[in-house]
Amino acid sequence: MENFIGRRDWLKKLGDLSHLKRPKILVVKGRRRVGKSRLIQEFAKGKRFLNFAGVAPSDTINTQDQRNNFIYQLSTQVKNPIKYADDWNQALTSLTSCITDEETVILLDEISWMGSGDASFVAKLKNWWDLELQKFPNLTLVFCGSIFTWIEENIISSTAFFGRITLTIELEPLSLNESREFLHLKGFKGSTYDIIKILSVVGGIPWYLEQISPIYMADKNIKQLCFEKGGILVSEFDHIFNDLFQNKSKIYRDILEILKDGMKPLEEVRKILAYNQSGTLSNHMKHLITSGFVTKHAQWSIKTGEVRKQSLYRLSDPYIRFYLKYIQPQKDKIDQNFFKNIELSQIIGIDSIMGFQVENLLLQNRQELLDSIGVSPTDCVFDNPYFQKQNVRQLGLQIDYLVQTKSNNIFICEFKFSRGTIGSEVIDQVKQKIEKFKIPKGFAVSSVLFYMGEISEAIITDNFFYRVVDISQFVETKTNHSQQYHL
Repeated sequence: MENFIGRRDWLKKLGDLSHLKRPKILVVKGRRRVGKSRLIQEFAKGKRFLNFAGVAPSDTINTQDQRNNFIYQLSTQVKNPIKYADDWNQALTSLTSCITDEETVILLDEISWMGSGDASFVAKLKNWWDLELQKFPNLTLVFCGSIFTWIEENIISSTAFFGRITLTIELEPLSLNESREFLHLKGFKGSTYDIIKILSVVGGIPWYLEQISPIYMADKNIKQLCFEKGGILVSEFDHIFNDLFQNKSKIYRDILEILKDGMKPLEEVRKILAYNQSGTLSNHMKHLITSGFVTKHAQWSIKTGEVRKQSLYRLSDPYIRFYLKYIQPQKDKIDQNFFKNIELSQIIGIDSIMGFQVENLLLQNRQELLDSIGVSPTDCVFDNPYFQKQNVRQLGLQIDYLVQTKSNNIFICEFKFSRGTIGSEVIDQVKQKIEKFKIPKGFAVSSVLFYMGEISEAIITDNFFYRVVDISQFVETKTNHSQQYHL
């Protein structure tokens, strides 16, 4: 795709760096397939761009293979044969000899793979920067990789690069509206309902959106990608897990299996896994969070606004959850091409499970939720899924999304997704939650309904909800807003 969607804020920040007349180091992190390398390619337009990528490690790939690959990529890009390098100092110096005074961007992509197996790689990289690259004021060096724990430990938190990093970018999935724009640019003609259905499965991950065929509607695309033999998203999970976690993939997979049915505190996950009280499980969770698969939701005291020790962990990546919940159980049948001539709705009852997927999608786009409620981020104390633990003084309670403001207003938000009509029973469901909710003195509680589908007239006339928000407006053009009821 020639046109580039989204990332305007980051591109502006990157563009502003040109005013710094000194060499610069950038670090780009984010989920696999989120478009890290593509962002740098866009930033490098109009500049000299040298792009290097490490080779995925395996039993047959050694340190010399990584250097050979580096030298091959260098020779190809500078149209000049470069001699063999048996040391990273030699390989990096070969690159230095090809740098000129013109504005240049050098991308070291999958840098953790590039340096795998060589304990001295980071030290040599640091010396290369200090001793050779300082004479090029128009140079930008970019470190990028999917195994962000390696980058965190060896680059960001390392004393070797302390004070040397100009900008760190944490790249998020595309927003709902950007994802819609992406699909429309591809020629996808489906309805708003179809767009949200696709996004609830793949999220705003550009590489996944690129796999959507414009000649089919949502159900056909999802079935071909997820439930037919050879479907890209049938094997994607194993690919990214093997690449990211390698020989430790089982424990990470076990954690996600526990979280696929709903949020849980760390202690509950620990108990299910029979882990001891060491920090190992916390580190595993941190790795899943930095990989973009899990989100940690802080819990807090409504009365004081202070963060509590206990947090909730949620499998937040739409594709990973969809895979574990709905693709993985059907793998044997998929391998036999059992579903080739069967409709998607006959496989999994797609409509009945979309509510959970849409909830994940919406919680990845919280700014849209806050805007639709009318809450400024500066007025927001906390906004998270909320868990009230049962004890002798209160009942147990879980709220899809709760917003607390500095002016002591609390918004209890409910998510509903249905192809049919959403009836007034949702009012009773939310009322029951409010009855269980322990409200401190001086606070006011309002309810908000985020929905997809049709709502009954009773919901509008009852005047129970503070706002009733059709989530389709989040993926429609500004000239075609869906209805939002301010009650």
